[in-house]
Amino acid sequence: MSIQDPGTENNPYMGFLYTSFQERATFISHGNTARHAKQFGDLKLAQICGTIAADEKRHETAYTKIVEKLFEIDPDYTVLAFADMMRKKISMPAHLMYDGEDDNLFEHFSLVAQRLGVYTAKDYADILEFLVQRWKVADLTGLSGEGRRSQDYVCTLATRFRRLDERAQARAKQGPVVPFSWVYDRKVQL
Repeated sequence: MSIQDPGTENNPYMGFLYTSFQERATFISHGNTARHAKQFGDLKLAQICGTIAADEKRHETAYTKIVEKLFEIDPDYTVLAFADMMRKKISMPAHLMYDGEDDNLFEHFSLVAQRLGVYTAKDYADILEFLVQRWKVADLTGLSGEGRRSQDYVCTLATRFRRLDERAQARAKQGPVVPFSWVYDRKVQL
């Protein structure tokens, strides 16, 4: 997998699964950022982030409908692809961020986002649970043995991620302080 490949292996099924998850995640994170901006009095930023969130929601709707159709037409291969994507863990496009200084910028950014509630491990689990329900993955029938194992894997994965969220919340309160170059090296608690 190259640094820019989100793990879809040039597979259209995995590509649509990835974008369904990613668009919902960016809808949530931009919506949460809009709420934070409004709370702190930056109404323009709140409006901008709200507009972006609405656009991400439209993308999510389109991609989830495509995957819904894939589950109707080819449930076995689609659930295999879904499990494969989840084993790789969905990473957001921002994992490519680099400011020329901090080799761990995305990790630091993610820890701040987790601590502030912009995008959390709970959100990740909620998205997975939403998609499993939306696509009725638990109700799939006629799957191969491997398909049934993949079905079981994706249907129980949200619970595991919720446990990770509990640990992440405990760690979030203890993070070190690091400078972020894009806010003039202001030090921010991770």
